[in-house]
Amino acid sequence: MYHKPALLEESLDALAVRPEGTYVDVTFGGGGHARAIMERLGSGRLIAFDQDEDAVSNTLKDERFFLVNRNFRYMIHFLRYLEAVPVDGILADLGISSHQIDTSERGFSIRFDGPIDLRMNRRLKVSARDILNEWEPSRLARLFAEYGELEQAHRIARAIESARKVKSLETTGDLKSAVMHMVPSHKLNQFLAQVFQALRIQVNNELDALQELLTQSLDVLKPGGRLAVISYHSLEDRMVKNFFRAGNVEGKINKDFYGNVVSGIKALNQKVICPGERESLENPRSRSARLRVGVKL
Repeated sequence: MYHKPALLEESLDALAVRPEGTYVDVTFGGGGHARAIMERLGSGRLIAFDQDEDAVSNTLKDERFFLVNRNFRYMIHFLRYLEAVPVDGILADLGISSHQIDTSERGFSIRFDGPIDLRMNRRLKVSARDILNEWEPSRLARLFAEYGELEQAHRIARAIESARKVKSLETTGDLKSAVMHMVPSHKLNQFLAQVFQALRIQVNNELDALQELLTQSLDVLKPGGRLAVISYHSLEDRMVKNFFRAGNVEGKINKDFYGNVVSGIKALNQKVICPGERESLENPRSRSARLRVGVKL
């Protein structure tokens, strides 16, 4: 399977799909969420986005469906071009797909040795290899501290600098060998996951893209339209939580003359939705998934 979607039923319920509605899946991937949305549509339509060219092979052959092979940060431009604004709902599943993880040459997995790439869109010019071999240690340290939330960020940067003086870091195995001595074996997988996360976020400019998506949602959703976002780490989840609370990713509360919060959107679920025990067992990669839902005011 290309990818088993996380929180499938919960996200569909969150969107409250109407048969005649227009919906957007900004992270098409293997098409799991998209197929389920299509099953609930009648005369409505679904527009999907995915920047990974591998996802194109999963396109749905249905006149009600249209796939845009671009980053979702360009959502508003394509929706206007397709005369789809306003829409009834937007779904974003921010995790990397099982296909990306299991394809060793993409460099997303800590389990397989392959080129240290990490580009979701292989048209991008800068890969993780370029960052590891060309960035100054101080810049690398900031990267691992901010995007990996790693306390040993400076030590990691120095270890990478030492390793690349011996030979260029070309593979995931090279990176692992350079830093794996820094933690006990029982903490290694989590540590490496955070190192890879930091690099992936930087390579794909993920947090800026997410901010643009959230901001654009206010311009493309109908009043009462819903935005459902599944995130997988605290940096993303914090941005989404702030946005649903305050209308901006910083969480800055703005009020009108009468003291009412001006946000343009509000959280539908006050408590984050997580996978149940059964889903966590059947689909271990869903365990860190967190779903938040907002309604446009």
